[in-house]
Amino acid sequence: MRSILFILFLVCTTCATMIGQEEDTLSRKQDSVPPLASGNINGAVLSSSTDQVLKNVNIVNLTNLKGAITDDEGKFEIKAKVDDTLFFSYLGYKTLQVRVSADWVKYGDVKIKMTEVGIALEEVVVQEIQLTGYLEIDAKRIPIYNNSRFSISGLNTGYEGGKTQPGAVSKVINAIFNPADLLYNLFGKKPNQLKKLRQIKEDDKVRNLLEKKFDRETLVALLQIDRIDIDAILNNCNYSDNFIVTANDLQILDAISECYEEYRVLQRKK
Repeated sequence: MRSILFILFLVCTTCATMIGQEEDTLSRKQDSVPPLASGNINGAVLSSSTDQVLKNVNIVNLTNLKGAITDDEGKFEIKAKVDDTLFFSYLGYKTLQVRVSADWVKYGDVKIKMTEVGIALEEVVVQEIQLTGYLEIDAKRIPIYNNSRFSISGLNTGYEGGKTQPGAVSKVINAIFNPADLLYNLFGKKPNQLKKLRQIKEDDKVRNLLEKKFDRETLVALLQIDRIDIDAILNNCNYSDNFIVTANDLQILDAISECYEEYRVLQRKK
């Protein structure tokens, strides 16, 4: 009987020791994980085809307009709450919008998988310029692209001229005689979306993100307007086709913001 009791005592002692060690190990693991900032959520971004982590993925909370980027382990942390929408973009992968769920906020550490897409390069035609070696002749053969931007005192905006903007003069005349009506059809239909412009520009992470992008996808998601609306705004605000095509997303955002501020001034004067 004593032997049985002794064996039971040893078993209980061993189990208690093992449980204590497991709790101690778990406690150490929890202590090693840095706590999240108040109101923040975290997660990781992976490739859906390979499950490899994706670093430097751009993330924007479309609800509060805060930005983040994944680290070398594909992990990120961003300020968000339940029902916020996160926008993920990464070169070579489809953009993705994910709604923040209650479970995500409660448990955290969600894995987001992005799908890779093929990039088809458009055919580029290089026009050859035949040079003779004589400066006076060759100088006349090389095309000159003369795009200039000018302003008129009192209008508080600029206008681009040159071959890429043949209607600049007529647009200036229209702006002088009826400036508010020129912009009303564009901005008057999107008041809530365009009120975000100033807030978007205040977040450094979002500005840095837009400075590296040229595809307008993030701008479209942020402003909740169509790509065609962006082009229409810039055209009617006298930005040249060359600027619209070559500018990065941050420059486009600043251009729209400049035009919108002009519209607000003109509306107050009516």
